[in-house]
Amino acid sequence: MTKFINPGLSKTSRRNVLRGSILAGAAAMTGAGAMAAQRAPRLDRANATSARLYKAAGEQPADSTAKPADLSGYTRVKQELVAPPFAPKHEQVATGGPKIVEITMDTTERLMVVDEDTGAEVWALTYNGSVPGPLIIVHEGDMVELTLRNPHDSMMEHNIDFHASTGALGGGALTHVYPGEEAVLRWKATKPGCFTYHCAPGGAMIPYHVTHGMNGAIMVLPRDGLKDAQGNPLRYDSIAYIGEQDYYLPMDETGEYRTYEAAGDDYSDSLEAMRGLVPTHQVFNGAVGALTGENALRAKVGETVLMVHNSCNVDSRPHLIGGHGDYVWESSFSDAPLTGMETWFVRGGSAAAAMYTFEQPGVYAYVNHNLIIGAMLGGTAHFVVDGDWNNDLMEQVVAPRPFTT
Repeated sequence: MTKFINPGLSKTSRRNVLRGSILAGAAAMTGAGAMAAQRAPRLDRANATSARLYKAAGEQPADSTAKPADLSGYTRVKQELVAPPFAPKHEQVATGGPKIVEITMDTTERLMVVDEDTGAEVWALTYNGSVPGPLIIVHEGDMVELTLRNPHDSMMEHNIDFHASTGALGGGALTHVYPGEEAVLRWKATKPGCFTYHCAPGGAMIPYHVTHGMNGAIMVLPRDGLKDAQGNPLRYDSIAYIGEQDYYLPMDETGEYRTYEAAGDDYSDSLEAMRGLVPTHQVFNGAVGALTGENALRAKVGETVLMVHNSCNVDSRPHLIGGHGDYVWESSFSDAPLTGMETWFVRGGSAAAAMYTFEQPGVYAYVNHNLIIGAMLGGTAHFVVDGDWNNDLMEQVVAPRPFTT
């Protein structure tokens, strides 16, 4: 049976909602001077709320007489993206002049298990097949040149909005790709810091795509690297890339999670579940336990780890149990880092970085310190740290034993 949302507007039968985003139409207005040769639009009736939003965004289109970007002085490099929680190879301090950093991402739709214990699963909408999408690392002043490809077997259209970029809805208005299409977007990284990126097709499809995993982070490093408040250099040995994902999985009348045959089949049910603003799961890196057990993050005593935490849709309060945030950047790398933090704040729709040098061996739990989320909804990761124990920092003076009164 076909359901309706926003009565009087678009029907939400699958073929309609999968092809019915207004943002592709807004691309004809927004950033017009920056667009390549246009193809004929393929649109159904659009969600009116998004129509108003993107019409407003298109009222100040880019100047159609804009000059081509001056790329003199740039050198081209390819960045091979890797699956989280790892980071691509990169320089902490930039050498040479600014680069055009070429990257490629595929908008892969795949069935993922969210919780093995309950059998909960989701048709994840992803960049390069992972939740979160891969971490991108560039330096301030570099150009990011993305080739975004939508595989032929996809069911949905996709795009990308970079919070680190300037103009055209973060590039979202210029990157709408239908199955079998690709687009190339180039933008300049002008602001240092950690930023989220996500799919934003328009209307209710924006939260639908984001809550199905279609988000990730980009880190824009200062050209001379990270520094403390006094300007002293700060260096890390490795990066742990953590994406916090809220899911709103539909259930049947018996409380069992529903299953679906293809991406998009859950659209109407998911919208109903999302309206309550109560996630069924809030996990790190796509699934319950994705960063625990055999998949735990690893380090050694004396190693410095930069924890990059992306939270595209919900606020988060990361805490490293048994450790701290020696240096924390909740916002821009241009700002002096917070120091000695027990818990830090990642605003929904942003990414943040925290640096810590491990001083003791053992298992550290990295959690959302809303402990309902951390303990019950899946927001927990583990660091397993090797090395020698230091009794000067902590010592068990007396092991647990009975006592008398």
